[in-house]
Amino acid sequence: MTAGPEIQCVSPILYRRLQRSSFSPSGTGNIYLIALPSQSICSSSAAGLWIGGRTMIRHLGRYREITGVMVKYGFGAALEGIIPPLARLGLWKRERADRVVPFYRRVRLAMEELGPTFIKFGQILSTRRELIPQPLAEELTHLTDEVAPLPFETVRPVIEECCGPIEEGFASFDETPVAAASLAQVHHAVLKDGTEVAVKVQRPGIKKVIEEDLKILASLARRIERRYPDLALYNPVGLVQEFSVQIRRELDFVQEGKHAEVLAHNLEDFPRVVIPKIFWDYSGPRLLTMTYIEGVRIDDLEGIRAAGVRPEEVADLLLTSYLKQVFEDGFFHADPHTGNLLVTRNGALAFIDFGTVGVLRPERRDAFIRLMSGVVDEDVERIVGAYHDLGIILADEDLDTFKDEIYTTLRQFRTYELGQVDFGEVMGQIPDTLRRYHLTVPLTMMQVVKVLIFLTAICRDLDPGFNFPIQAGPRIAEIRRRKLLSPEHLAGVSRAAERWLSDLLELPQTTNTTLKKVAAGSVKFYIESPDMLALGASIRYAARLLLIGMVAAGFMMGSSLVMLSTERPVSAGLCSVVSSVTFLGYLAAVVVGVVAVYMVLVRRE
Repeated sequence: MTAGPEIQCVSPILYRRLQRSSFSPSGTGNIYLIALPSQSICSSSAAGLWIGGRTMIRHLGRYREITGVMVKYGFGAALEGIIPPLARLGLWKRERADRVVPFYRRVRLAMEELGPTFIKFGQILSTRRELIPQPLAEELTHLTDEVAPLPFETVRPVIEECCGPIEEGFASFDETPVAAASLAQVHHAVLKDGTEVAVKVQRPGIKKVIEEDLKILASLARRIERRYPDLALYNPVGLVQEFSVQIRRELDFVQEGKHAEVLAHNLEDFPRVVIPKIFWDYSGPRLLTMTYIEGVRIDDLEGIRAAGVRPEEVADLLLTSYLKQVFEDGFFHADPHTGNLLVTRNGALAFIDFGTVGVLRPERRDAFIRLMSGVVDEDVERIVGAYHDLGIILADEDLDTFKDEIYTTLRQFRTYELGQVDFGEVMGQIPDTLRRYHLTVPLTMMQVVKVLIFLTAICRDLDPGFNFPIQAGPRIAEIRRRKLLSPEHLAGVSRAAERWLSDLLELPQTTNTTLKKVAAGSVKFYIESPDMLALGASIRYAARLLLIGMVAAGFMMGSSLVMLSTERPVSAGLCSVVSSVTFLGYLAAVVVGVVAVYMVLVRRE
């Protein structure tokens, strides 16, 4: 019998729930659901209770659809306390997941079945390799949003909304799309002047669908943080907010067209790089018309050779164009996959699909250059310094271990035949290292890492002798040299020197003012100690319990005294009143006592 896979680093609450349920991931090797710190299990059962809410009421049908898909693929147990109970009614019995299908593949299949929002979320999540295990990230890169095209009459109103009657704006318009995805489909057309264009049409109603799913994702993220506090470290709410901003930008085709124009301007010195021209008279928020480009995919080596183009030249062109985008311009095509890069018959490299771009500020470009040079030179201190400049701050107690791990990684992936570090493998290990130390990083950094990993892999396919440090190193050094000597950089140095000089001249006056305030006694120091705060909270809690106990005792003693103080016979009516008063007093004492016991035993801090 083959031993089952081991589930590691799972939220403790979720892990116990998965153990109790019929959920059992299959496959070989370890399965990492998500890396988590070792934290205590949340004891509050109230976090799992949920009684309706406007979001659930409005989107109950979609909640049930999501639950049905998750149950279908064997993830029903993970939904307890996250999906509203009303949306789960009658669905648990349907769980019939195919246990032969590997766990991470079931995650991908579930996302594909849930539709465009979840597909896009999975694609973006695949770039956040510091948050999810590498096998899951690799599986999510295979997410596809190819769908059956809509009938032409369904998308015609979207086209005519921007262009007017199709017959007036186009010489011809192919009603059969050349490509169809979950957000849009692309048609080939010819303008009146004979220009061949690609018309990207947004699917009608898709924005409403995505907005509904975004509200549900935001609600689920909040509930996940409440239900599993140890997952809050990974900021699910912030991740959903970041995704919401990005997918809304992708839905705005005007923004996508502007991205294409910026890239075209930045790469105008590369005559063999093609960015499609945008025809704004035929474009709008839901329609984008651009130059039609014919070519073969960049991973089609046979097609490239058949066009008389050497794959090695394509690899060099791809490398130099991306290095300029990332490290010189700080504005780059952030969705690099083989379907978005074409090689034309004349050997030009064409970029398509500009919905996702990355923006890298100048200081972060410099930090990335230092990071890459540190990897090439095996300089651990330079790598750690670059991480710090990128906003990745390590705890002091983890610093030495982190440096040891980086050094070990560099040595492990050294290619001794070439005397160089295997750059692609090292870059691929960066997210794993960040995840082990529970470090979160800006989305832009992971976009750059994704680009660098893709570049290394595709360039090796095109050119088996490709070596990133040897071929990219001199170009990056030249970019940095040009930047240091550029008028903008020199002007920045001048401004910084002026500020430093001004601060230096103000230092004596600032010091004198501070000393006068200290001498006058107007400077106050506030010392905050977590232990003292905890002690104060404990004292206040104990005082509240003492007050409740005294109130309960007062009710009890008062009622007893009323009973004992009746020294003469009383009428039946008065006896009834006295009995009622004393009964109410005893009842109040019991209720207050129960509340006190509940606070001590159940809701103690």
